[in-house]
Amino acid sequence: MMRPRSSTAHWPWLLLVALVALLYLLGLGSSYAPTNGDEMVYIHIARMTAESGHWLPLQSELVGTRNTKPPLLIWQAMVAGGWGQTWSLFALRLPSIIYTFATTALLAFFAYRMSEASNRLRTACVAAALYLLFFCTFRYGRVYLTSAPETFWLALPMWWVLWLRLRDSTTGMGHPADATPGPLAYTLFGIAMGLGAAYKSFALVAPAAAALWCAVLLSTPWSWRTAIRTTIGAGWSTLIGVGIFALWFVLDPDPASVWQEFVVAENAGKMSSSMGYWQAALSGPYPMWTQLLAYPANGGLLALPVLGFCLLALRHTGKLLQPARLSPALWILLAWAVVWLVVFTIPNQRSERYVIPAMPAVAIAMALVWDRLPRVWFWLTLLITLPALVMLGRISWVMGSLGMASTTEVAITLIAAGAGIAGAISGFYRKSWAANASLVAVLAVYGCFTLMVQPISKDEAGYSSAIEAQMKSQRVAVPNGFTGQYERYHFQLHGARITPYDAEGRNTGALYPEMPPKERLARLLNEFDAVIWLQEDLNEPPSCLPQCTLLAQRWHVKSRHKDGEVTLDNLWQVQDWLFRREWLLTATR
Repeated sequence: MMRPRSSTAHWPWLLLVALVALLYLLGLGSSYAPTNGDEMVYIHIARMTAESGHWLPLQSELVGTRNTKPPLLIWQAMVAGGWGQTWSLFALRLPSIIYTFATTALLAFFAYRMSEASNRLRTACVAAALYLLFFCTFRYGRVYLTSAPETFWLALPMWWVLWLRLRDSTTGMGHPADATPGPLAYTLFGIAMGLGAAYKSFALVAPAAAALWCAVLLSTPWSWRTAIRTTIGAGWSTLIGVGIFALWFVLDPDPASVWQEFVVAENAGKMSSSMGYWQAALSGPYPMWTQLLAYPANGGLLALPVLGFCLLALRHTGKLLQPARLSPALWILLAWAVVWLVVFTIPNQRSERYVIPAMPAVAIAMALVWDRLPRVWFWLTLLITLPALVMLGRISWVMGSLGMASTTEVAITLIAAGAGIAGAISGFYRKSWAANASLVAVLAVYGCFTLMVQPISKDEAGYSSAIEAQMKSQRVAVPNGFTGQYERYHFQLHGARITPYDAEGRNTGALYPEMPPKERLARLLNEFDAVIWLQEDLNEPPSCLPQCTLLAQRWHVKSRHKDGEVTLDNLWQVQDWLFRREWLLTATR
């Protein structure tokens, strides 16, 4: 007797989702985890505020950054880090994972409910895997400076309306009975919007409320009574959301600084431009047309399948917009995605990151039509992932030859790269495997990167506990490179008094940038108890020897390269442009 098809078809999808979820936890505390460049800026604010012993006002040594994010983001880090007692990247980032997994569980549930009965579990797994494999989620949904909290809170009203439609719809196609949220629901919606805004900006209440208003009206039979009730309800939610955010001004002892730094500089500044509005929209640094590609851009390595989905949706727009063709639940997803895109096309400063809270809707919609997407988009994705996997394997091999990784660590990375390459090739071998192979290949790229940096992320690759104890309370000059990046040394040398010597540092900018490197290092060693110095040539010893003492060294991976540093001629020789040595030096007294 043949086994039921479902008994063998479900476990690979459940395994895929489990592997992606485990990947989110692997390397969570790594300083090389994909993140926003400003993550360390806000970790700095959280650490300084925690050291002050007060919730408000927020504290910072960086000019103009103290009030550029609402306090809830900072408070989350302070609580997760035990007010400095458990201050680690893993602890600070863990709440983001919780938010991301909660959002993933909700979208998987609704994808399950919206799909055909014979294919529900597979569709739910595809939706979950897609959302977690979107690069915007992998980059902004697992580290500290993240979009996970506002995505979770701002999505709750949409989930509730979607639940009403799925619960009350009997056929899954036509409009259900007139079931709209009541006053209590709109009050709770406002609280959710306020909490989401308190993580990022009061401006997020606008697209959240507009999407809610459109979703309710588009998924309900039209009547003036419903329209008025929905408008009043969405307006009430908006007032509550903005009111919760406004508590910052009430609680902060310096509300004038909050107004100037956050409202005027951080938010209103994104609406202004030295160019005329339409000139800036058409030919400025953030042209309007680029925002139309926001959803594919957020897809990262899955950008082409997302683009294919968007084109497929546009191609069938005329047919789908007929009320009888689009179910109430799909109207909600459509309103969710379109409203967020339209709202964030208006400001002069545009970024695909602004529509991340609508990516759950994109993931569900894509999962529902997964088998109908043209295979060419998946084949192109596989062609992109293949060289990426080869290059990651090459970097791991070089790390082994340089002594940065053990033979076992290199072997594990190469096995993962080989599995990803095999999965990508299988997508060309059999047409029906192309779509699913693209998910496996993207997972392999993320996994290989995480495994590749693991040897230089573990505690053994940092400074020893003896060195950390020696540097406690010492004045240590460190490189910076980008705003607030010197903050990462507080995780390497707990208790040291860190001062950046590069630009974008502590109010005073760079220290002696005009000096030649050798003289600059000597000057810094004379003024500080210790200096962390980066040297370009891997084979060249510190220039200060023998007038200095080399206390410790570790590997450093360059994240920013100048023009001409990486070319086709040296691309394969990654040791020439990717790695540097980081030395901890003191002057010989």
